[in-house]
Amino acid sequence: MNTTIDSDLVRQGDQRTSARSITVEPLTCSIGAELSGVDLAEVSRDDDLFAELKSLLLEYKVLFFRDQDMSRAEHVALAERFGPLEDHPVVGSDPEHAGLVRIYKDLDSPPERFENSFHCDATWRENPPMGSVLRCVEGPKVGGDTIWVNMALAYERLPERVKEQIADLRARHSIEATFGARMPIEKRLELKERFPDPEHPVVRTHPETGEKILFVNVFTTHLTNFHTLDNVRCGIDYAPGAGDLLRYLVSQASIPEYQVRWRWTPNSVAIWDNRSTQHYAVQDYWPAVRKMERAGIIGDPTF
Repeated sequence: MNTTIDSDLVRQGDQRTSARSITVEPLTCSIGAELSGVDLAEVSRDDDLFAELKSLLLEYKVLFFRDQDMSRAEHVALAERFGPLEDHPVVGSDPEHAGLVRIYKDLDSPPERFENSFHCDATWRENPPMGSVLRCVEGPKVGGDTIWVNMALAYERLPERVKEQIADLRARHSIEATFGARMPIEKRLELKERFPDPEHPVVRTHPETGEKILFVNVFTTHLTNFHTLDNVRCGIDYAPGAGDLLRYLVSQASIPEYQVRWRWTPNSVAIWDNRSTQHYAVQDYWPAVRKMERAGIIGDPTF
């Protein structure tokens, strides 16, 4: 069922008041909604529209838009509404728009196999990103979809015995073991020195909604406080026991009932809450071209 939200908007510049409506179409029972009747370039300049959009983001966790003819400056301005933007230590930013990362896959740069795994962006940071605004610049006629997963629902539907087992567990996340793995050892160690493996709770509490979130993904290397008398009777309980538990938890993102899948078209946009979701960029389109631009928003501590 579509939902239409009407609001009276007051523009601060000229004090004009106009009736606006945003149509919200949920895409699955678990996560995601497509919004129409909204211009994201205008949202980047309008306090009331942005407040409505942020409220919907917290509700649906990922929002989708078609036919958004934004400039790069407007893209950055929209993302900065949520907070300061971050650079990426490996990919880097657009030289004229700090914080805007070009994710271009063309004939000269085939897919690198970093994106086609379920992941929560940059959990190798001490403060992982709050979220991202991603725009499709150019895409294949078919293929190249992205999947998002509701990790609050993934936690909610865990067996109670598993929830009890993981309630106080913590885990390490690594850029060295992922982006750094293909680097020469000197550069890899330099990268790890810049970004030491942070420790995050296995179950994170969302700072705005209070939801419990299963917070492990492909960047997670190991559980850090599993080896206790309660968990380990003998060596096999720890190895492979701890690893088996982590793999089981990471695998929850692959359950279709928790997912939404989006087919990109040029100038379509996704905005997601990185704190409560994971995503997977399907690399089934090579040798077609896929060009995306993403602005990631600096996040807050996970403790």
